[in-house]
Order: sequence, then structure tokens, then C-alpha cells
Amino acid sequence: MALVVLDAGLVNVALPVMAASLRVTPAQAILTVSAYQTALVIGLLPSAHVAEKFGYKRMFLAGVNLFSAASILCGFAPTLGVLVAARMLQGLGGAAIMALGIALLRVALGNEQIGRAIGWNALNVAMCSAAGPIVGALILSIAPWPWLFFTKLPLIVVALTTSVALPEVASSRSRIDHAGITLHASIAGLFLAAAGIAQSGWAALAASLAVGLAVLLIRRERAREAPIWPIDLLGQRAFRVSVMASVCCFIAQSAGMLAFPLYLQLALGYGPFGASIVMICWPLTVATTSSVANCLAEQLGSARLCIAGGSLLGLGLLFSALWPVGQSIIPLAIGAALSGLGFGLFQVPNNRTMFLSAPPDRSAAAGGMQGTARLIGQTTGALAIGLLLTGASAAAAPRLGLALGAIFGVIAALVSAMGIAEHHERPAQPRG
Repeated sequence: MALVVLDAGLVNVALPVMAASLRVTPAQAILTVSAYQTALVIGLLPSAHVAEKFGYKRMFLAGVNLFSAASILCGFAPTLGVLVAARMLQGLGGAAIMALGIALLRVALGNEQIGRAIGWNALNVAMCSAAGPIVGALILSIAPWPWLFFTKLPLIVVALTTSVALPEVASSRSRIDHAGITLHASIAGLFLAAAGIAQSGWAALAASLAVGLAVLLIRRERAREAPIWPIDLLGQRAFRVSVMASVCCFIAQSAGMLAFPLYLQLALGYGPFGASIVMICWPLTVATTSSVANCLAEQLGSARLCIAGGSLLGLGLLFSALWPVGQSIIPLAIGAALSGLGFGLFQVPNNRTMFLSAPPDRSAAAGGMQGTARLIGQTTGALAIGLLLTGASAAAAPRLGLALGAIFGVIAALVSAMGIAEHHERPAQPRG
């Protein structure tokens, strides 16, 4: 999981450099982010579904292998088109890792320790997020951008050799729903295509087709005990509210994490290293709060902590968007740190509620839905930044992106305020 998180941090800080090297615009370079996230969105729920047939561990290992091979391909990509294709393969491999990571932790540790495990996993993600921009900036200062992918080879070897120690999980499904997977991929692709061509007349047609296929899939899956789309889990209020709040929070996070380096490099003239100094403040505060967020959730309740976290995330992004920056980047560093503080306070209790609302035998589906919510938010945020870069100046677009992120941070807090009762946080019992 550290391998996947580091990759995102390395690529985000390198977007302006990659755009110049590949002779494309910054808006086109965003495709390397949105292509990866698109593949993740498409692959998360099918990965969880297939894992119930072939086993969590086997599917997780397949994801690690695919992600690793695609990472090497990214380093050799001669054009933007090849790089985008390789990033999509990375996304499909990362989908299996993201969908099954927490599920495997739950199998290994049980319900009693899953809340603490989610906190430790958030700490791992935060520390890798903090290391990504700094490592990326250091690599770019001495080597061209392909080395962002080649220098991960030692970590790839460690990931491949240690993943074999993961626990085995017995299969719980006799067949794979190939038609359901095809419908899901078609729906996700059409929705993402509609978002990508929002200014075209074809967007409405793509969205309409996606809605029609979604209705068909829901009707088809409703009678199934373990549907590809976890309709059974979404019927629970705690799970449903957590998913909606997570989508909004990750729109804010994605917009902020992309807008910050673009603002610093394109509008203010700082290099990758200067941008990374500001960006590291975000994951460092996430790491600081993640270690205590689970304890605070047990004492105060997840809903209250999510409300506070979403509000702080919005405040930090709004502060960064509105503050008149001159020669100093300290105000932006403060805004990034405040955003990270809010994000850390929000994510751990929200994920804790989501997983404990699902029965143990639906852990993979819960993981797939959690990852899907995250990637829907991140993809939406990336697409929004791309549209802003297309329609506004390089100086104005990143600040507008920060303001947009602030709005969605507050919306995440408001969704959490719909209320998650304390009894919904108790571990769910296996069905039957």
C-alpha cells in the first residue's frame, strides 16, 4: 500500500516538469493523474468481487504484480499516450491493492483491532504521502522524470517478496458475474467520459447512457446476495452516510493536492523543491492526527470528529486560496498544514464507521466501496482542476481550485452532520 501512495506523491509534484519534457500543456499532463484514477474507479468493485471467488490473497498479489510491471513501463514511456496507457494499467493493479488491503487487515486482526489498524494504515499513507513530494523533488533535481518510476524498484522488490506472508481467506463465491462486471465498467467509463467532455454536446448522451445502464445493473443486482455494487451495504444508514461524506472529502483533498503545487510552480514561480516544502506540511499533519484519531473517535463519536475534520479541511483550503501571498510561502504552508489536520481527523473515524458497518464476510465489498468513494472524489477533483486550467489563466486556476476544495470540505462536514448514531459503530455480526 505504501508503494501505491508513494507513486501518487511522486507524479503530482512532477506534473509541470513532465508536461515540459513531453511537450504538452499542464492541462494535458493532468491526464496522467485522471487516467490512473479512472482505472482505479473501474477496477475497485470488480476486484473485490473476483477476490471472493479466487481468494483475497491471490487477487492482492496479482494487483501488486500488475502495478509493479506497469510502473516500469511508465519509466520507459516515450510519449504522453504511452504514459497514460501505462498509468491505466497501474490503476488496475492498484485497484486490487486498495480494495483488499483493509479487508486483509480485518481478517488478520479481527474486529477488535480493526479501528486501530485503520489508524496505523492512515499513518502509513500519510508518511508515504509526505515522503512522495520530497523524494520526487530530490529525484527531479538530479535526474529526468522517468527516474521517478525507476527508483521505486527496491520498494517493488520488497512488496513482491513480503506480500506472500498475507493470510489466506477461503473463497465465498462459486461464480464470477461477468455480465455485471461488464455493465459496471461501461457505466464508470461513460460517466468519466461525460465528465472529461463536459463542454461537448456528447456529454449529455454519455451521461444518459450511463444512468440507463446503472438502473439496469441495480435491478439485476438487487436479487443477488452479494452484488458487485454493494447495494446491501448502502442500505445501512451509517455506511451510506460515510460513503457520501468520503466522496466529498476526497474531492476537496484531490483539488487541494493538485492545486497547491500548480499554484506554487505556475503562478508563483517556485520550483519542484519549493512546492514540496509546502506540500509536505499536509501529510505530516495527517500523520500526526491519524495516530490519535481512532481514540478520539471512540471517546467523542465518529460523526462529531468527521464534522470537525471536514470543517478544518475546508478552512485550510479557503485560507490558502484567499491569503494574499507575496514572497513568502509560509501562509500557504500553514494552510496546507491546517488542511492536513482536518483530513486526518476526518478519514480515520469515517473509514472506521464504514468498515464496522459491514459484516466480516463483506469486508472486500466494503473495501471496494471505500476505495471507489475515494477515487470518485479524487477523479472528480482532478477533472475539475483540469477544466479550470483550460478555462482560466495559470495564475487564477489553482486558487479557484483551492476554493472549490474548500467548498467540498465543508459539504463533507455537513453530510457527516446528518448523524451517525453510536450503535451503528458496533461491529456487525456475520450473516446467517
